[in-house]
Amino acid sequence: MIQIGKKQCLNIVSKTEFGVYLGTREEKVLLPIKQVPDDVEIGDALTVFVYRDSQDRLIATTNTPKIELDEIKRLRVAQTSQIGAFLDWGLEKDLFLPFKEQSYKVKPGDECLVVLYIDKSNRLCASMRRVYNYLVPAECYQKDSAVVGTVIEINPDYGAYIAVDDKYYGMVPNNELFESLKIGDHIEGRVIKVRPDGKLTLSLRKKAYIQMDEDSQFILDEIKKRGGRLPFNDKASPELIKSQFNMSKNEFKRAVGRLFKERKIVINPDSIELVSD
Repeated sequence: MIQIGKKQCLNIVSKTEFGVYLGTREEKVLLPIKQVPDDVEIGDALTVFVYRDSQDRLIATTNTPKIELDEIKRLRVAQTSQIGAFLDWGLEKDLFLPFKEQSYKVKPGDECLVVLYIDKSNRLCASMRRVYNYLVPAECYQKDSAVVGTVIEINPDYGAYIAVDDKYYGMVPNNELFESLKIGDHIEGRVIKVRPDGKLTLSLRKKAYIQMDEDSQFILDEIKKRGGRLPFNDKASPELIKSQFNMSKNEFKRAVGRLFKERKIVINPDSIELVSD
C-alpha cells in the first residue's frame, strides 16, 4: 500500500518516457524521469517519499524531506499568502501551513515548530496547533536534568506547555513562571518532577544553591543601578517582588539574606540599602 507522507520502498512496475511507475499494477505512483536513477529495470526497488504535487496529484521523489508524517520538526517560513504560510521542507513544492493551524501569525524567515498531518482532503499539511497531540512521554530524563524546549501553548490557569527537545511533554507551572513567555520562545530549564505518565514538570530556575548566587548578584547590581536603595525590603508582597525581580518571595528573601550576612546591605523597616564603603 502506498503511504502519503512517508519514505517507503516500492518496486518499478512500468516505464514511460516521462518517468517510472512504482507500486503495483492496481496502485502506483509516478517518479518523474529527472529523478529516475540510471540503469534501473522493471522489478527494481527504489526508496521514495510520496506527496502531492502542485496539481494535487500523488508523486514520488527520491529527495529526502525535512519532515515526515506525524513527525515534529522546526521549519522555516518561505512565504506567506492570504490563505496561510508555506514552509521549506526540502521538496520542490513548499509545505502548506493554514492560518487556522498557526498559533501566531508567522512571517517569512520565521522558524516554527510544526507537525505534519493529513487534512480532511487527504493532503499533507503542517500544524503548529496540533503539536501537543503528537508529543510523547519522556524516558530519558530524571529530576534536575537540564532541558531545552519550545513554548507551544500558554494557559493562564496552569502555565506554559513546552515541547522538550521538540518531542516530549513538558510544562512550566504558574508558580515557576517568573518571566514573560510567548508561544515559539526557546527555553532552558530543569526537570523538577517526572510524572508517572512520563510528562515533565519544569522550572526555568536553577537549583536553589546555584540560583541564589545569581540572584544575590542580580539584586546587588539592581540596588546599585537604583542609587543604592530599594524602597521596600524582604517583607514586600510576592507580587511586587515578582514584578521587580522576576523571582519568588522565598528566592528574594534567600538572596537578600545572603547579601545581609555578607554585610553588603542593611535591611531597614521600609527599604534595603547598600552598606557604605
